[in-house]
Parts: sequence; C-alpha cells; structure tokens
Amino acid sequence: MLRRKPTRLELKLDDTEEFEGVKKELESRKKQRDDVDVVGVATSSDMVGASGGTGDGKTREQMINERIGYKPHPKPNTLPSLFGNLQF
Repeated sequence: MLRRKPTRLELKLDDTEEFEGVKKELESRKKQRDDVDVVGVATSSDMVGASGGTGDGKTREQMINERIGYKPHPKPNTLPSLFGNLQF
C-alpha cells in the first residue's frame, strides 16, 4: 500500500470572516430563541398543547428538510403519471 503525504489545507481571510459571521448569526438566533422561551414560559403554561416549541408552526420533519435542502414533491396518482405516455 502506498503512503500519501498529508493534504495541506490553507485557511484564507475570507474563510475566517465567513465563520465569524455565521457564528454571530447563530448566537443571535440562540439569544432570540432563549428570550422567546423565557417570555413564552408563562404563556405556554396557560396554553397547554400549543405548537410544541416551534414558533413558526413547522413540523420537525419540515425543519429538517429545510435545513438539508430537501424539497419533497409528491407525485400525483393519475394514470399518465403511473404508466407514462403510452402510445400504440
């Protein structure tokens, strides 16, 4: 088996700036979520069985699909879609 030299990755200034921007954005989102949770504790105890922690009404599956970029398109159950365009 041949041994390869380690691959060298170079860190650029743009990469660090992008990282800092994403980090600040995530921290601000977390802070907003914590603020909403602290304020929402009193209101959610009054409304039992509310949206289950998601403020925007999305299900867990929808949030995951959005995060990974998956956009499901249900297929219609019509005859042409099931059998294609058959021509005799």
